[in-house]
Amino acid sequence: MAKKRILFLGETYRADAITWMNGLKDFGDFEIVTWELQTKNHGFYRFIRILELTKAFLTIKSIVKKFNADMVIAERTTSYGYLAALSGIRPIAIAQQGLTDLWPINSPSYPFKKIIQKYAYKKADLIHAWGNVMANHMQESGVDMKKVMILPKGINLEFFKFNNTENREIINAIVTRSLHPEYQHDLILKSFAILKQKNIPFNLTIIGDGIELKKLKVLAKEFNIEKEVFFTGRIENQEIPAYLQKSNFYISMPTTEGVSASLFEAMACGCFPIVSDLPGNRHWIQQKVNGILVATENATKLAEELQWAFANNELTQKAVLANRKFVEENANYETNMKKIAFKYHDLISAKSAAV
Repeated sequence: MAKKRILFLGETYRADAITWMNGLKDFGDFEIVTWELQTKNHGFYRFIRILELTKAFLTIKSIVKKFNADMVIAERTTSYGYLAALSGIRPIAIAQQGLTDLWPINSPSYPFKKIIQKYAYKKADLIHAWGNVMANHMQESGVDMKKVMILPKGINLEFFKFNNTENREIINAIVTRSLHPEYQHDLILKSFAILKQKNIPFNLTIIGDGIELKKLKVLAKEFNIEKEVFFTGRIENQEIPAYLQKSNFYISMPTTEGVSASLFEAMACGCFPIVSDLPGNRHWIQQKVNGILVATENATKLAEELQWAFANNELTQKAVLANRKFVEENANYETNMKKIAFKYHDLISAKSAAV
């Protein structure tokens, strides 16, 4: 029997997208073809990206005709999800990537995004909420919740293996978020500058690439912490576990958050998480039980909590063991992706039966 074919609309370089597609290949035996926008999504490039979006419909139609896809899946309800709704393929599965996908709130395009999100919700046969906080927004938006699947993709636990470093001599911290303004790497650097002033030993590894890289390297020098901070640049996804396993603290301070696979990866590998106090993180982190929640835009508080966690080794060691167990039970890639792949086959069969 021929493999079922899926057209994936989204940014294929992202770890989330790779996890999603690989899971469908491994546990659903799907064949996948991809399409994504080529223009950057910041500054002047945004105007060019809008022009590219206007032509995207015809491009996708051409791919659909050549590939003869059985289904289309797309990340983000306000961009690729909308294009999936226009593609002409059924069934359609779209995934809300952020808390609402309607971000930033003060953007001139906000009302337009709301309209196209509503259209994507209506046309979709299946809507992925990678966590309850996303489902809450969908319910508030009037989505038919029978179409919503609340389940994280999970992470590969054979890949992200646990390693308890139990290093009481130095803070080995890691950041694995893209180098974009919303992730506030500058605030993180400022907090570590405060730690240096207090003579607290640390190494900080910042993984990834983005428009903030040059600025952050300059900041590290200005804060006199360039010897303690290591920028890896973009690395392959398979290299990330080794860095996580050498670290004892995971830091993430975004201004908005949905369900973070990066957080799961860090928890799985034995890093104690210190993250933004946002609804998307509160669902997974209990304050000073299995991690620490810090108000966004507060470098001083982040430094204080890092110092506190470093001094409370008994709590952090208990937490990392509990976190590994939690991820095994709730974010197991093999278990969760099998459920998602089965659902896709079910949708495709239902469509075939209706024809």
